[in-house]
Amino acid sequence: MFNLFSTYPLARKALFAMSAEAAHDATLSMLQKTYDCTFTRGLIQDNPLKPIKLMGLSLKNPVGLAAGLDKNGAHIDVLGSMGFGFIEVGTVTPKPQPGNPKPRMFRLPESDALINRLGFNNLGLDVFLANVQRSRYRRQGGILGLNIGKNATTPIEQATDDYLIGLSGVYPHADYITINISSPNTQNLRRLQDAAALNELLSAIKQRREALANQHQRHVPIALKIAPDLDDVQIIEIAELLLKHQIDGVIATNTTLSREAVIGQPHAKETGGLSGAPLHAQSLKVIAALRQHLGAEFPIIGVGGVMSGQQAKEKIIAGANAVQLYTGLIYKGPGLIRDCVKAM
Repeated sequence: MFNLFSTYPLARKALFAMSAEAAHDATLSMLQKTYDCTFTRGLIQDNPLKPIKLMGLSLKNPVGLAAGLDKNGAHIDVLGSMGFGFIEVGTVTPKPQPGNPKPRMFRLPESDALINRLGFNNLGLDVFLANVQRSRYRRQGGILGLNIGKNATTPIEQATDDYLIGLSGVYPHADYITINISSPNTQNLRRLQDAAALNELLSAIKQRREALANQHQRHVPIALKIAPDLDDVQIIEIAELLLKHQIDGVIATNTTLSREAVIGQPHAKETGGLSGAPLHAQSLKVIAALRQHLGAEFPIIGVGGVMSGQQAKEKIIAGANAVQLYTGLIYKGPGLIRDCVKAM
């Protein structure tokens, strides 16, 4: 069946003539207009099936959309129609914030990579929740993850307050919730991955979740999203805390600060997090280490550098239960979703 996915190589030429952030906005706008028109909606719909259970949730397939593509939850329905088994939107912060100054996204096409220093740019929790509630995706059986973070102006010592505000806000509207403590683009955020700080944060999250579960009469799984730039000791400490505080899953990994794989390329010295193909091997190591220390049953979502069905399969072999895509969609197009489902 013909769909617009097959034309992506042509569209990519036009999109890559724009700045990375302008192309991002143009792509979402085009997809939304196509979806909103009943005559063209079918051109972007796909439904590859390989059902799995993840964190107690029933997914139609194990390939998800990573957070960051739709920070405000404004395009949930169209993204949910493209064949993903689950989608994650955000990161959202309690208050609106503009993020870092532009330009703040840079392509490294030689390596199928991207550097971004967006900095949790979003319209805030109230707008985010209005968009989520307006969408039909969950009512039609889709699995929706909501990703929460802290405001840049909130001191790191008060970060827990922001996460609790976010948790309370999104809880009634999420199938699962992701705690993002691993973006490199909010000052000091990754300090929350240190054992003492993480223990304090997860303790507060667990306590608030128990209260919210009683209030809403439903258990919403919580996942922690971590960085790839962790040593073995840090990974072991994080694994122990995930088990101690009964966190439901872990997402490995966010973008990397390493530039080893892209030395000498245009934009390689830009600050921010590197995503795309160079991240794949790094995330595999973290996934394998987590699986070793968390045991066979703990849910792991692998993300970072999936550019082919084979690489999705490698994430599963390393120990992931499911994968998420983002930068791979930019370089390979939406057909990557079905390719990954088929390979897995």
